[in-house]
Amino acid sequence: MGVTKSNLFTEEQNDLANVAKAFAHPARIAIIQYLLKSNACINGHLVAELGLAQATISQHLRALKDIGIIQGTIEGVSVSYCINPKRWEEVKNLFSDIFELYKNPNQQNCC
Repeated sequence: MGVTKSNLFTEEQNDLANVAKAFAHPARIAIIQYLLKSNACINGHLVAELGLAQATISQHLRALKDIGIIQGTIEGVSVSYCINPKRWEEVKNLFSDIFELYKNPNQQNCC
């Protein structure tokens, strides 16, 4: 996490921050949406779908793969990616847990 003293935070907080960072680019969101819609893809399809260069797509795929949200297989020169279902559920729970902490405050007690 760079200069941040990540050891001051819980494993869950660090994980959520890393996932949020990986999700913080519209191209990565588009890739995730495409994978969810198609349930699998070949890297070349993403280039045609998103209109980005192959190298750019590869960088975004690496960021998503680094956090485990996608998984891929190599068959010859083709690389197929899909959502990693186990990690998807973990990430879903990370975000759900933090959003569920919010309790709608009484208007008089809120700034």
